[in-house]
Amino acid sequence: MVIQNLTRQASLDLLARTRLGRLACAQGNQPYVVPIYFSYHHECLYSFATVGQKIEWMRANPSVCVEVDEVEGPDHWATVLIFGHYEELPDTPEWASDRTLAQTLLQRHAAWWEPAYTKSTVHGGERPLVPVCYRIHCSRISGRRAIREPAAPHGIEGSMTDSREHGWLRSLLRRIRDRQ
Repeated sequence: MVIQNLTRQASLDLLARTRLGRLACAQGNQPYVVPIYFSYHHECLYSFATVGQKIEWMRANPSVCVEVDEVEGPDHWATVLIFGHYEELPDTPEWASDRTLAQTLLQRHAAWWEPAYTKSTVHGGERPLVPVCYRIHCSRISGRRAIREPAAPHGIEGSMTDSREHGWLRSLLRRIRDRQ
């Protein structure tokens, strides 16, 4: 397997076709990671939630990180990291166009609201369903991908993850075993 950096455009393309990511926020020295559904548009991720720990923490500390990936197998995947900051889109007249944009982007996908707006209980009580539209301004985007390494010519040892008998790790282990 070979791991390569994604170009900026390849990272943006992955964001445009992906809907599920993992949002990391922090309060004090405690990180918190949760899955979110989002839509990417012009250097921002748009999402929707209800008031809870993630929203409370992002209100207190708007610096966040989002990880998005596509996995086809252990040696064929891509991942993108977005570093940015949280911005709430309040339900007020001055934010109406931003909220409309967020809702238009999110509504392109079936059941976009469901994960955030389903009935849930927290510590034995029902959580209030207070809707919050927000966006994450992307200040830094980077990505990597893993691809299968081309087969090595006969007689040349492959990579550590090469499952063939000639993989360098197997060869090394065989040499160690033979010396014992």
